[in-house]
Amino acid sequence: MQDDIPINTFDSPTVILELIYRLKIKDVMTTALITAKRTDTLRHIQGLMRENYITGVPIAEDQRLLGIVSIDDIVTALDKGYIDDIAEKRMTRNVIVLEDDMPLSFAISYLNKYRYGRFPVLNKARELVGIITSKDVIRTLLVEINREVLRLEKNNPPPAADAASVKELQFSTTRYDFEGAGHASTEIKKALKALNLDPKLIRRIAIASYELEINQVVHSYGGTISCSIQGDKVVITALDTGPGIENIELALQEGWSTANEWIRSLGFGAGMGLANTKRVSDEFTIESTLGGPTKVVSVIYLKNTKEQD
Repeated sequence: MQDDIPINTFDSPTVILELIYRLKIKDVMTTALITAKRTDTLRHIQGLMRENYITGVPIAEDQRLLGIVSIDDIVTALDKGYIDDIAEKRMTRNVIVLEDDMPLSFAISYLNKYRYGRFPVLNKARELVGIITSKDVIRTLLVEINREVLRLEKNNPPPAADAASVKELQFSTTRYDFEGAGHASTEIKKALKALNLDPKLIRRIAIASYELEINQVVHSYGGTISCSIQGDKVVITALDTGPGIENIELALQEGWSTANEWIRSLGFGAGMGLANTKRVSDEFTIESTLGGPTKVVSVIYLKNTKEQD
């Protein structure tokens, strides 16, 4: 089971609606399938899930879908003591499936309606050809939206600007607002591009502002992201309203995260946000009060920019 995917087919922004009706499920689904046979044990399938960081395994033979085993099935099997039973005995047989030629809007509707973590995808010959999750949907939409933004920027170059125009840019963030996530960093990037700054410099600023913005959306109650040019440097400040960081040293370690399974299933919460921000910054400070606000400041100098991978 999962929370609703944080977009819908009714009142999402126009650009997202256009994408979810234009894209097909086959454009989004994962095709590198990890499957099991009906004679495999649930213990074997548990190992597949653990090794591949997945929460469901289709049971298939000769590209024919026979059933599915989810992480909930594994937990129940462990609890009731039949983890060594074969999949055929315990798998879910009445599986809801999607077809690869359906519009992406069908997948989003199914994910929201049934609240399952994944759906097997069949082709017209009823062969298993993929699996689709909310993470697949979010990842693809982010890529496609970025392409659309780049296309619009290319066709509509911003007017000439000066440093005064970005003296102080400030944006608000809201907890779990994944549709709006990235807006602040996109606007900051656009404003800096209009100044004809070094692309490497803009890339570093964009990384810092994006990571701090997503960090607020995922981990905080909401807050603000601001960017300003102060003499020979760009200062990005992220200030949220809580709940604070219990251990700042741990929070700065790559891969350490307090994000829940739902957040991770959407492709966020990998534990790289603060670490990436610190990596691209010339100066980096963080102040946090447990139960209170957190303030992160990233400073990037306009000259002598770092080389980034």
